[in-house]
Amino acid sequence: MSEKTKARPFGIRDKVGYMFGDFGNDFTFLLSSVYLMKFYTDVMGIAPYIVGILMTVARFIDAITDVTMGQICDRSRPTAKGKFVPWLRRMCGPVAVASFLMYAFWLENMSMTFKVVWMFATYILWGSVFYTSINIPYGSMASAISAEAKDRQELSSWRTIGATLASTVIGVVLPLIVYYTDAAGNSVLSGSRMGFAALGCSIGAVICYLICYKMTTERVKIEQETEKFNLLALLKYLLTNRALIGIIVAAIMLLLAQLSLSSMAQYIYPNYFRSSAAISASNLGTSVLTIALAAVMPPLVQKFGKKELSIFGALLGAAALIVGYILHTDNVVLFVVINLIAFLGIAFFNVSCWAMITDVIDDAEVRTGKRADGTIYATYSFARKLGQAASSGLTGGLLSLIGYSAATQFDQNVVDGIYNITCIVPAGGFILLALALIFIYPLSKKRVDANIAALKAKREQ
Repeated sequence: MSEKTKARPFGIRDKVGYMFGDFGNDFTFLLSSVYLMKFYTDVMGIAPYIVGILMTVARFIDAITDVTMGQICDRSRPTAKGKFVPWLRRMCGPVAVASFLMYAFWLENMSMTFKVVWMFATYILWGSVFYTSINIPYGSMASAISAEAKDRQELSSWRTIGATLASTVIGVVLPLIVYYTDAAGNSVLSGSRMGFAALGCSIGAVICYLICYKMTTERVKIEQETEKFNLLALLKYLLTNRALIGIIVAAIMLLLAQLSLSSMAQYIYPNYFRSSAAISASNLGTSVLTIALAAVMPPLVQKFGKKELSIFGALLGAAALIVGYILHTDNVVLFVVINLIAFLGIAFFNVSCWAMITDVIDDAEVRTGKRADGTIYATYSFARKLGQAASSGLTGGLLSLIGYSAATQFDQNVVDGIYNITCIVPAGGFILLALALIFIYPLSKKRVDANIAALKAKREQ
């Protein structure tokens, strides 16, 4: 099904290049996850539940576009540069332009109907079409860069570093730029500043994608899928893959926890604690912890296993947020510490999850003899978007339920509700993540090692 091509040895150039790919991805993905709801509720005046509906509708579209892009990747003919990496150069421009258009602050005085239609059109164009067409090939190419498990774990760690660098820009730097203090001393999001920040992130995304394109090399030649497309066979292949189902459920729960924390930070710090600067402090600490964990994760994985460490992280995050909910503290420093412990729990899964999906691909090949990197990664990517939708839909609905609007955003009962949402929703996501890994996902360290040995023996024949 695949074979190694003659190329320069795997090394730091590939790891740094692959890092820049997720740096580029998260310039637009995290920007949307963290700021889009805040922008449309506070600047454009759209109700939170409508933004939540948008996220849900988009996921139904993604069910088609993600799997379609996975099939396109698997069925495409390899080029001299490879099978997956050329898509980065093809689609980096469209995804950047579509992302910028989502933050069209110059339309804030248009009718509500126009603004809602614009929001739906630009978000679907960005996320369901252009982001999909670059993210699926990018994620799939990890298994083509190297066939070695150690190399793939390093790629996963470096990918997490790239995402963390983007998170630092978006979570640490941007709050200092896009918020201003009004006459009453409240931290308020500026529409124009948000728009120009989005433009800067789009330019940064293009640069990062092109660096990834230039620096990475596909060494494992993955043959073109030539069998006639059979939807029923594909569904059977996916639905009978317990490892894939396990990682899908885990990804949905992880994103529910992570993105709820990230998006609610734009409400709890400016509205409850009256400090937008605390967003930057919290995100800076998160970035430092994640990069530190990424540096030590490969030897930890070799000793304990990816699944096992991810379960520990999920339980750690849940415990921190439950304590935070019980305390209901007014001390912003204490809450930042609680938030950092929760994000450390997230990092245990995030640092390894990209290597875990290659484990799923390997496991499918061992069981069925068939390798479908693009299709499996596309299914996993769709699951992550479901987690994004679950987070946005649930938090948007709950914000509407507590009566949040631009007019009520600093009322005491509303800000108390914001605090409760910030703790309860991600804590529930953490608990469900741990349960999914324990009871559904079967790829323990012992089984992963056995699969790697079986595939190595197969390719050496």
